[in-house]
Amino acid sequence: MAESRIVNEARIGNPLVKAVRELLEHRALWLYLLTDEAAKAGADPATFAPAAVKRCGLFQGAGLVAKGGGTKSLKSLKKGLFGKPAQLVFEMDVKEVRDDRFELEFHYCPLVKAWQKQGCSDEEIAALCDWAMCGDRGIGEAYGCALDLPKAIAKGDDVCHLVYRRLDSRGGA
Repeated sequence: MAESRIVNEARIGNPLVKAVRELLEHRALWLYLLTDEAAKAGADPATFAPAAVKRCGLFQGAGLVAKGGGTKSLKSLKKGLFGKPAQLVFEMDVKEVRDDRFELEFHYCPLVKAWQKQGCSDEEIAALCDWAMCGDRGIGEAYGCALDLPKAIAKGDDVCHLVYRRLDSRGGA
């Protein structure tokens, strides 16, 4: 297997942050192994993985909206999912947070690290990331928002750049 060209090295070495990252790596390992075994059995993971992960995101998003008092403000999403612990784990910078727009950058991804440890090719890592991001897209949908991902560590970029934006009543941005 070729060595990954993706640069994804943690700067924060706090033991608690490392332990949380290991939990996220384990989640990423499940996704990889499930889709790998499905492919070995003749199924195309691209036909089911995105929908399955999105269902998880929709479920999680509905719970976050309820926990936030029913508000679909993206300020509530930031508070509920992207607080200080997540900011440390993903070495995250919050760029902008408004009711209708939330922009952030991750400088480290434990999921990518898990796939790199498994020896996945960069192409496999990009596909796994896209499937994993369906969960984040589902969370956004629960808030009435779309998620744009103009940059992704899994695709060789220096950061994951996420932009949640409110959809208008017609479903557009």
